[in-house]
Amino acid sequence: MLLIVFYAFTNNEGELSLTNFRKFLMQPEAMNTFIYSIGVALITTFLCILLGYPAAYLLSRMDSARAKLLVILFILPMWINFLIRTLATVALFDFLKLPLGEGALLFGMVYNFLPFMIYPIYNILQKTDKSLIEATQDLGANPRQVFFKTILPLSFPGISSGIMMVFMPVISTFAIAELLTINNIKLFGTTLQENIYNGMWNYGAALSLVMLLLIGFTSLINTESNTKAAEEGNLI
Repeated sequence: MLLIVFYAFTNNEGELSLTNFRKFLMQPEAMNTFIYSIGVALITTFLCILLGYPAAYLLSRMDSARAKLLVILFILPMWINFLIRTLATVALFDFLKLPLGEGALLFGMVYNFLPFMIYPIYNILQKTDKSLIEATQDLGANPRQVFFKTILPLSFPGISSGIMMVFMPVISTFAIAELLTINNIKLFGTTLQENIYNGMWNYGAALSLVMLLLIGFTSLINTESNTKAAEEGNLI
């Protein structure tokens, strides 16, 4: 961390300088890649929530033995190397004669990171006190009200953890973008990797620091949302 900060705030001669950050802000390609990466991360996170929450909810309603088996099936692909899974996805698209590009990129992102959304939500829903749901029903709430007034608010810590585990890795990854778009689409992780690989340590460190600041900001929001959700849960 100290080395990243040192390189980020120095130039090639080792002098203190903000040149690297000015370059990032003034270079359209890097800034556009950064904004595009955030957009891809937001879409991927939204799709993971859209698919992951119903799956986690259904798992939490099943009996323990069956739910554990299905959770293992969700986690099982994670035992295979990340790069091998992505190469297999490329082979699948080639077999189905589907074009590689932005659609393939989003598919690959959701496929690789969906389990990281399902498990935290499932874990929270499984631990939810069933008496709270029963109390809501006894007070006359219909199934829709039970879900939106009780179950969903109590599952916010799991959702925020899932968002954290999906959003940040999507921005920083580069292998999925390179393989599933034939290197036609660059993400922020690709830009960072290229600069480090080409020996541009100072600029690469500045990009890394920008990424770390974004992680810190996201973590802060995540912590605040978890605290708020816990307070609401205590009120319930």
